[in-house]
Amino acid sequence: MKNDKAIKAAGLLATMCLGLTGAAGAESQLPDPDGKPADMSKPVQVFILMGQSNMLEMGKVKGGDGSLEHAVKEKGLYPYLVDEGGNWTERKDVRYVRVMGSGGPGKTRQFNNEWMTVSGGKIGVEIGIGHQVGHAIEAPVMVLKSAIGNRGLGWDLLPPGSESFEFTDSKGVTWVHPGYKGSPERWKKGEEPKPIGWYAGLQYDGDVDRAKKVLAELDKYYPGAKGYEVAGFFWWQGDRDSRSEALSSRYEKNLVQLIKQLRKDFDAPNAKFVTASLGQTKKGATDGGGKILDAMLAVDGESGKYPEFKGNVAAVYTHPLSKGGSSGGHYSGNAETYMNVGEAMGAAMVKLLDGK
Repeated sequence: MKNDKAIKAAGLLATMCLGLTGAAGAESQLPDPDGKPADMSKPVQVFILMGQSNMLEMGKVKGGDGSLEHAVKEKGLYPYLVDEGGNWTERKDVRYVRVMGSGGPGKTRQFNNEWMTVSGGKIGVEIGIGHQVGHAIEAPVMVLKSAIGNRGLGWDLLPPGSESFEFTDSKGVTWVHPGYKGSPERWKKGEEPKPIGWYAGLQYDGDVDRAKKVLAELDKYYPGAKGYEVAGFFWWQGDRDSRSEALSSRYEKNLVQLIKQLRKDFDAPNAKFVTASLGQTKKGATDGGGKILDAMLAVDGESGKYPEFKGNVAAVYTHPLSKGGSSGGHYSGNAETYMNVGEAMGAAMVKLLDGK
């Protein structure tokens, strides 16, 4: 980690964001990147981003109110994103890589392999995350995103080790939901299931495999790298599960298994984990979104429910950080939402890494 001043700044932002005061105004704690490379004698610290469409790039860069340009150049937010000439800054110590594919291993598309900067017409939470962890860590950093939209934790992203369960709906019909590698997504109890061309956890298998392939060719993605270690995971997901009473009720159990399985699959038992709630959901909600939020707050190490997660798992409550809209509508493309949530998730990760 970098000097105490940097850590205190990041910790202050974490406190502000997690304390629900919102990120606007707090981002000035981060200075402009100095343009210098990281200490390449150290292994690359890899942070893996997973989830569904909210984890993708949905915040608009150009346009009027709600765009990143308007937020930075008209409202003065996130000043570290632009230099004195008004150009987007670039971090030479953080590499951003994004891959995507539908389903299991194979059919991978590479979208990004560049130093962390604002490029293209859309941004996601990777910008705020990358600047937070890049500022706090002296070693080279890779922000590695492997995700695709419209995927549920209880079905497409179900991690290995997950077991089947039964659920009775409001009409009194009991359904069987499969465990890992089961198919179809559900069937009526007592009936013979008719498997389809997809199984529970297929997208999980694919997203993990695509991330591993990037790490297997590290030099291709981080020039001059001297090895790597997976330092943390970021998870922003839940919209699809929130629309199912069965899957939202099962979310906590599946999230616990996800954390454990990701650490196992990437041989990273000490990797930190940060998750973020759906922006439209307020505390106290009892619908599917409320169940997702409650599940995330339960796995947060500070809740005490899972002692093994203390100091290594954090949940970010994003409703105060959202500028409106919902996860289903990608928050109307408001870049401030993606920046605020990204900053808060990154600050939460820095706090876990610092151990304070």
